[in-house]
Amino acid sequence: MADAAFAIPAASSNGDFETPARRALRRLLARKGAVVGLLVIAAFIGLALLAPWVVPYDPVATSWTLVRKPPSALHWFGTDDLGRDVLARVVFGARASLLAGAISVTIALSIGVPFGLLAGYRGGFVDALISRITDAMLACPFLILAIALAAFLGPSLRDAMIAIGISTTPVFIRLTRGQTLSVKVEDYVEAARAIGNPPWRIALFHILPNILPALLVQATLSIAAAIIAEAALSFLGLGQQPPAPSWGSMLNSAQRFLTNAPWIAIWPGLAIFLVVLSFNLIGDGLRDALDPRQR
Repeated sequence: MADAAFAIPAASSNGDFETPARRALRRLLARKGAVVGLLVIAAFIGLALLAPWVVPYDPVATSWTLVRKPPSALHWFGTDDLGRDVLARVVFGARASLLAGAISVTIALSIGVPFGLLAGYRGGFVDALISRITDAMLACPFLILAIALAAFLGPSLRDAMIAIGISTTPVFIRLTRGQTLSVKVEDYVEAARAIGNPPWRIALFHILPNILPALLVQATLSIAAAIIAEAALSFLGLGQQPPAPSWGSMLNSAQRFLTNAPWIAIWPGLAIFLVVLSFNLIGDGLRDALDPRQR
C-alpha cells in the first residue's frame, strides 16, 4: 500500500486543486455576513476615495441661510448648525475614520508582532521583560490609555492614530507570543532547527507564516476598535480638528441639537455603526474561513 505521508491539496468542484488561499477565500465568500461586510466596507472606501466627485458640496463651507435644515432634495442628509451639508461631511469624514483604523493597526502590527515573536521564541529574561511591560499596558483600559497618549502628544489626527496604535500594540504582542509558543514546538520547526537554520530564519519563515491567520483576524477586529477610538478622541477634541470633518466631532457638535435637529447626529452615528459592524462581520468570517478544522 502506498505511503500516505504526503498531503494532497484539496480539489475544488471543477476538478482543479485549491491552494490554501483560494480555499480560504471560497469559505469566506460562502458566509453571507462576511460578504455583506465586505460590500459595505468597499462602498465606504469607494466613497472616501471619490469624495470630491461624489458629493456636490464643500464639507467645510458654511451658510447662515441653511442652518439646521432637515433632509431635502438639495441636501439629502440635511445641514448642520453652521449650514454645512451633512452628507458631504459624512462622506469626507469616512477618510479620517478609515485612515485612522488602517494606520493605527499597521502601527500596532509593526511593533507588536516583532516583540511578540521575540518574547515567544527567545523566552527567558527577554520574554519576562516584554510580558511584564505588556501586562502593565493591558492593566489600563484601551480607550483610557489612548486618551492619555493623545492628550500627551497633542490634538491632531496624526497623533490620535499614533496613540491608538500604541494602545493596541499589547494585544498583538500577547497574541503573537501565545501563537509562537504553540507553534515553535511543532515537528516542522524542530526539523528546521535540527538542520541548522538560524533562529531569525525559523521565526520569520517557519513560525510567522503559520500564525498569520490569527493575526489577520485580530487585525480586522482591531480596525473596528480603532475606528471607535478615533471617533471617541475626535468627540473629545483630541482627534481630527475642526473644521475638517470627522464622525466623532460631528457627534460632538450634534449633541446640542438632538431634539430640534436629530439628523445631524443620526447619519454620522449610523456610519460608525455600519463600518464597525462590517469589520466585525469580516473578522468573524475570516476566523471561520481560516480555521483548518472547517471543511
